[in-house]
Amino acid sequence: MNVILNKNIAPNLVALLIIALSFAFPDPVRAVLLSTGLFALSGALTNWLAVHMLFERVPGLYGSGVIVLHFEQFKAGILRMVHEHLFNQEKVEKVFSDPDSEMTIDLQPIIAGVDLDLAYDQLVETVMESSFGSMLGMLGGESALDGMREPFKRRMGKYLEDAAASPRFQKIVNKQIANVTSSEQFMHRLDAILRARLDELTPEMVRDIMQQMIKKHLGWLVVWGGVFGGLIGLVAGVVSAAF
Repeated sequence: MNVILNKNIAPNLVALLIIALSFAFPDPVRAVLLSTGLFALSGALTNWLAVHMLFERVPGLYGSGVIVLHFEQFKAGILRMVHEHLFNQEKVEKVFSDPDSEMTIDLQPIIAGVDLDLAYDQLVETVMESSFGSMLGMLGGESALDGMREPFKRRMGKYLEDAAASPRFQKIVNKQIANVTSSEQFMHRLDAILRARLDELTPEMVRDIMQQMIKKHLGWLVVWGGVFGGLIGLVAGVVSAAF
């Protein structure tokens, strides 16, 4: 904030100082310095006012507070930009269909949530219903297989992790994601999410976001307005004094 304040105030103070100093010199120096100071002050002040009007409403000045005034147009522009340049169907399909841009999807959290006890119970049930069931019945039935539960879970978990990390499986997953993300349903859902998020914004929030991003740099407009205004005033003063 101090940096912005300095950029806004310093050029005006320098211009005022030049104007004040001009009265300490006789003509034609006074005329040249006065012209330089007045033009510099004019350039710095008008640019400072322009920057201020971009973010804030100024009573009596039509078009001021342009960001707040055209808030709905800003929202529509943001939505259009996201759809056209970031998440249009062509770009999404290209990301997932391009072999060089295929993503490796970490399925470890999903695999960790798989109930391998249930898988083991299904395996035991299948064995007991097969021709080996009667044979196992003589050896203690299902309880005879209890010692296999933990080894089965470890091996099955390792198999699922290896399978999920394989290029072939990753390619299948990417293809399925591409099919989903290129569907109309996905695009409609994305549009609904974006609109919902944008509807949460208020004109003041958008103004603050824009200020944080660019106002620091817009302060240079005030500086250069004073510099170029001063140069124009210097030329005008020299020309006026010469003739």
